Amino acid sequence: MALEVLIKERKEVRIHENLEELSIDLANHIEELSEESIKNRGVFAVALSGGSIISLMRKLSEAPYKKTVDWSRWYIFWVDERVVARNHVDSNYKLAKDHLLSKLPILPSHVHSINDSLTAEEAANDYEFTIRQLVKTRVINVSDINDCPKFDLILLEVASDGHVASLFPNHPVLETKNEWVTFITNAPKPQPESITFTLPVINSAANVMVVATGYEKAEAVHMAIDDDTGPECQVLPARMIQPDDRKLVWFLDAEAASKLTRFS
Repeated sequence: MALEVLIKERKEVRIHENLEELSIDLANHIEELSEESIKNRGVFAVALSGGSIISLMRKLSEAPYKKTVDWSRWYIFWVDERVVARNHVDSNYKLAKDHLLSKLPILPSHVHSINDSLTAEEAANDYEFTIRQLVKTRVINVSDINDCPKFDLILLEVASDGHVASLFPNHPVLETKNEWVTFITNAPKPQPESITFTLPVINSAANVMVVATGYEKAEAVHMAIDDDTGPECQVLPARMIQPDDRKLVWFLDAEAASKLTRFS
């Protein structure tokens, strides 16, 4: 496997020649974190994003992972979700179910999607209530720093504009501090309404993996990772992902990494 590993501001950046190698490396890391969490806590609470990250996780539904991972201990959540029906083409739940979850023996009761019959605000409140109940029962751990939920793993994908989850550049939701889940009604996407974890929740995770592939993401990756960027980059959502425990790993293909300082 052709792999280059960079350390930038305590971020680990893993660069692969192609998507196949990236998918294998991603699966290996997720399996290791799953084993560690289940050994230490008895469960593995994972929050997913939509987009190509689901297809990049496809290796988990193949050998050897399908048999070596203890899927009965997995709990699935969504970092963000469009406020649409679960069977809608734009639903992150549908994407994950069709291409990953339906191929894995995860207990249906451990899969926590949003209530698609509610408004965006109601859905955000309801999802936060669900998370709070699972924090009480220790299915989801709790941060020692800020009492936020501490997911064992949060998986994010960076868009070409530098947004992650439904946290968009210059959007007021970036300033949300006291809520775990919030909502937006003006996303610059075909579906304007969505719910999203807030930055404090994402940054409280025990582990965060950020994925970016393709040359169209290269500028956003450079702005999010490199040191030699202007002050405007400091407020880029992807750059604001700074987990409290500093367990942050970026998974890139060569195209997405092509504008990093290391390659200039």
